[in-house]
Amino acid sequence: MKDQDYAKARSRRIHRRIMLWSLLLIGLGAMVAPLTGYLFVEIAGAQSFEEVNPRSETTWRDVREGNGGVTTIQGNETGVLIQNGGENYRQLRNGPVASIMPWFMGAALAAIALVFFIRGRMKMDHAPSGRVVPRWKLWERVLHWTTATLFIVLSITGLSLLFGRAVMIPVFGPEGFAAYASGAMMTHNYVGPFFTICVGIMALAWAWHNIPNKTDLEWFKAGGGFLKGAHPSAGRMNGGEKVWFWFIVFVGGAVCVTGVVLDFPIWGQTRETMQQAQLVHAVAAILWVSLFFGHAYIGTLGTEGAIDGMTTGYTSVEWAKQHHDLWYEEVKDQEIDADEIGLTKGVAVNRDSGAPTSG
Repeated sequence: MKDQDYAKARSRRIHRRIMLWSLLLIGLGAMVAPLTGYLFVEIAGAQSFEEVNPRSETTWRDVREGNGGVTTIQGNETGVLIQNGGENYRQLRNGPVASIMPWFMGAALAAIALVFFIRGRMKMDHAPSGRVVPRWKLWERVLHWTTATLFIVLSITGLSLLFGRAVMIPVFGPEGFAAYASGAMMTHNYVGPFFTICVGIMALAWAWHNIPNKTDLEWFKAGGGFLKGAHPSAGRMNGGEKVWFWFIVFVGGAVCVTGVVLDFPIWGQTRETMQQAQLVHAVAAILWVSLFFGHAYIGTLGTEGAIDGMTTGYTSVEWAKQHHDLWYEEVKDQEIDADEIGLTKGVAVNRDSGAPTSG
C-alpha cells in the first residue's frame, strides 16, 4: 500500500513539473517567437524595412502617391483618390501664409502711423487762390472709384475667409461664421472678374503716364517731399505714384490672373495648379492690401489737396505747382477760376484753408 501511495505521489510531482515546464516553454516561446522576424529580416538583408503597419504601408502610401485608378466619372484627375500636394498646401496656407503674412499689413500700418507722427500732414505751401487746372476726366474718376470700391469689397471678403477660422470663429461661433463665409465666398467669386476687367483697363489707360524717367530718381533722392525742404519736381505722375502703378500691374496682375484660374476651373487645371494659384493669390493680395494702406493715406489724410483731383477732376494751381510742377507747365494754359465751372468742393474753393501764405 505504501509503495502504491509513493508511486502515485511521484507521478503527481512529475505531472506538475511537466505542466510547469510546458507553461514556461509556452511563455518563453510567445516572447521569443516574434523575435525570429527580426532574424529573418537580418538574414534576408532587409534592414531598410520600417516598423509600420503593413496594411497602412501598402494602402495609404499608394493612395498618397496620386496614382490614377479606375472610375466612370469623366474629368481631369478623377481617377486620383487623394492628391498628396493637398496636405502640403494646407500646411503652407494655415502655416506661413496665415501666420506670417498678416505682419506685413501690421508693419504697413505702423509705418504710416510713424510717418504721420514724425512728419504730420503735408500741407500746401501757399493758400489756395481759387484757380484750378483739370487733372482727371470723368471716365477716369469713375474707373478709379469703381476699382477702389471693388478692391475694398474683395479685401474684406478675402481676408476674412483667410483668417476667419482664427479670428472670426471665436467671436461669431462656427455657425455664424459658416453663414457669413458662404455669402463672402459668393461675393468674392462674383466681384473678382469685374475687378479684373477694371484693373486691366486702368493698366492700358494709364501706362503711358507712368513710364519711369530721370526725374523720378531725383524725386526719390529728395524723399518724395516727405522730408523737410523744397519739394522735388515731378511730371503728371511722381516716382511714388509710378511705383504704385507698376506694383498694381505686376503684383496686382498676379492676383487677378490667379483669381481667374481659381474662379473658372474649366480649362483643365489640375489640383496642383489650383493649390499653387491659391498660395500666390493669398500672398500677393496681402502685399497689395499692405501697400494700398500707404496709397490711401497719402491720397487723403497725408497730403492736403491730393484727393481733389479724383473727386472733382480739378486740382488747385498751388497744389499742382507744389507737387507736379513739370506737369503744371504743360497744362497751365487750361487754368480757370473754380467759380466759372461751378466747383463747390475741394481745397481750391476753401480759400481759408489755413495754408501758409509766405512766398
